[in-house]
Amino acid sequence: MADFKLTKTELRDQQLKLQMLRKYLPTLQLKKALLQAEVNLAQGEIESLMGEFSICERRVEKFSALLTDRSAPDLFSSVKVQEVVVHHENIAGVDIPHFEKVHFAHPGYSLFDTPLWFESAISGVQELISAREKVRIAEEKKRALEKELREVSIRVNLFEKILIPRALGNIKKIKIFLGDQQLAAVSQAKVAKKKLLQRDAGVKR
Repeated sequence: MADFKLTKTELRDQQLKLQMLRKYLPTLQLKKALLQAEVNLAQGEIESLMGEFSICERRVEKFSALLTDRSAPDLFSSVKVQEVVVHHENIAGVDIPHFEKVHFAHPGYSLFDTPLWFESAISGVQELISAREKVRIAEEKKRALEKELREVSIRVNLFEKILIPRALGNIKKIKIFLGDQQLAAVSQAKVAKKKLLQRDAGVKR
């Protein structure tokens, strides 16, 4: 059974609903296209950052044999992450994180008590950690964009495949019903007129 009334009022309501759906669909389609473009950019950014991470990783590998040195504990304490600074930006209605920098704990070593390679190792490890955090934030950004893209895609599909076709179908059914009613009324009027004419003709005789 239809979940709408077969009346002229309902016909106007369905036509207005269809008009609103067609009005907002292009906005949703545009948002979907923008989000898809942003997801593609985010993927490219991740790949680029992964390349930077690999470069940093190879630099740090040069010091891997030295990490058994007695100064190694000081090195690890000097690359302890204190804070990852991130700012957020709104893109197509989505709150997107952007990496700024990593704050490391204040170094607690003495230059006079550490080997020559020590500072280079600290710098290399800090760069590696920063590169890792850049990748992590970029992946978080992509996940947020993909989540919104999925939700917008669902709404676009709902409009295109369900709501608009349903409204069109309802309008068609109502128009057919009202048309049939009008034809029936015309037919009844003709029959009534014919009977009246026949009655009048009988009275004249």
